[in-house]
This record gives sequence, structure tokens and C-alpha cells, in this order.
Amino acid sequence: MEGYDLIGDVHGCGATLAALLEKLGYHQRGGVYRHPRRKVIFLGDLIDRGPRIRLAVNIARRMVEEGEAQIVMGNHEYNALAYCHRLGDHGWLRPHTPRHNRIIMNTLEQYRDHPGEWDDVLAWFMQIPLFLDLGELRVVHACWDQPLIDALRHECPDACLDRAMLEASVDSDTLAFRALDRLTRGSHLPLPEGIEIHSGDGFTRKTFRTHFWARDPQFYGDVIFQPDNLPDDLELRPLSDAERQRLSYYGPEKPPLFIGHYWCEGIPALPAPNIACLDYSAVKYGRLVAYRWSGEQRLDANHFVWVSVPREEQARPQPWEIDFD
Repeated sequence: MEGYDLIGDVHGCGATLAALLEKLGYHQRGGVYRHPRRKVIFLGDLIDRGPRIRLAVNIARRMVEEGEAQIVMGNHEYNALAYCHRLGDHGWLRPHTPRHNRIIMNTLEQYRDHPGEWDDVLAWFMQIPLFLDLGELRVVHACWDQPLIDALRHECPDACLDRAMLEASVDSDTLAFRALDRLTRGSHLPLPEGIEIHSGDGFTRKTFRTHFWARDPQFYGDVIFQPDNLPDDLELRPLSDAERQRLSYYGPEKPPLFIGHYWCEGIPALPAPNIACLDYSAVKYGRLVAYRWSGEQRLDANHFVWVSVPREEQARPQPWEIDFD
């Protein structure tokens, strides 16, 4: 095998995923996309928002089950599990608030006529690990936090959820909560009192996303990692000692790390020599991005491959599709 093709957040862009796989040299045999010398690693967030969620899930799942791919859990797969599981008589693990309803709405609509299939997909999500450490490279959806990963390995060596861990994950005092939150959502810092960000996706946020590769960050601007700018001059606000202690750190001496989650924009670039973010907002008419890794320890931006997602319906990729029905 020559290496891995790591693919960022698909978010239901199933036809675009098929087009990207074709561009990478994968072709369908027996209803599964295969390559003679390479395999795929999906970075999570297959579901929600996009027009072809079932297609995206089935392409990825078939590849994983046939040994043609691996996958890590994204926060949207975890959200779906919590949204669809009850905690005894105490309601749903993830409350059915208007905000949570909106996030999963497209997924539930597209599976509405396939309830048995959706139940089966949820069972498959429970088998998806929270991270992959393959020695020469590492994969996690949002943030590699070594102390949390070490603790998680001690509790569940396969890094997969079980029912008890899923239920514990909604209690902020548990390892399950800390691990799910940091590995699938990354680290956040609260904005000062009274300040909010009105994001382009229609949500209002009182925190901002931070990255984890600044060795000695001093200001908010040293760690912010999201498409929305901070209001006013907050990027120049000094980080407190308490805020710095909340951040993870992944040093340049570590193996190559691949993440998604962060809604990057523009031409894919490397935020650090050993870190690649592959989420380039495909479902927002951005790019569905892959990185072709062939063993290099210092990553190369020339190894990015992508398919752009145009707004015009007639211009979008229309590859031959598997008939899942």
C-alpha cells in the first residue's frame, strides 16, 4: 500500500464525495469504492446539513466495512447518538431544543422513510473510534489532547463508545464528557461578558474556537481558529494564565496529525508543518478536501486534492451513484 487519502468533513455532500473519490483514483467494484494501492481515512462529520446524507454515509460505511477505509467520530455523529438516545426517564441525552433540532433536521428528514436504516446507522456510529494513532500519523476530528487520550485508552482501549460511556458523556464531571468535548469539538474560550459572535451559519456564539499548536500564545489572536473574526480589537486581548491552561498543545516534533471540524476557507494550506486541517466548508459551497499521505513526516501543501462545490445545481458533480434503495 502506498499510503492514505484523508478526507475532511463531508456533511452530506454525497455526490461531491463520490466525485472526489473518482478524482483520487478510486472506482466502484461490488458497490464499494476501491483503490489498488491506497486506502481512505474519513475525519468524521459525514452527516447533517447537506443534500445527500444517506449517500455520504453509505459510501463511507461500505468502504470501512470492506477494509477500504477507516474513520474517526465527528461531533455530528456524537450529537446524533446523544440526540437519539434516552437517559432512562430523564429525557434525551441531547435535549431537543430548537438549536439542536435545527442542526440534525436535514439528517432526520432524509432518513424519515428509512427508520430501520437510521437505527442501523446509529449502531454503526457506536463502532467508530474517537481517534486513530497509526504510529506514523494520527487522526482526530478536532483536537489531539495527549493526556485525555491516554486516560481514554485506559478506560476503553478501542477508543469506541459504549452505552455507559455515551450516557456519562453528558455529565461535565466525567472523563467521557471531557474526552468527547475536546476530541470532537476542540477547545473554546469564552468571550468577555456581553460580547457575542453572530456567525455566518445563523448561530449566536459566546465562545470562540481555538487551535492547539501555538507554543507560547500571548493573545487571543494567537490561538483563534475559525472563519468568524473576533469583534472589535479582541484579537489583541492578552490571554490569562487560566485561559492558557485550558488549551492543548501539539508540538512540531510529533507525528503528522490530521483534523477536520474548523470550517476553513480558501485554498487549502498547512497551519503547521505536521498538522493538516481538511474541513474547507464543502456544504457551504467551499471545497471537499483530501490529503494524499505517503509516509512523509513533514507535510506538503502540494498533496492536497479537492473538489469545489459550486452553487449552481447544474454545475455540481453528478457521478454515477450506487442505488441504495
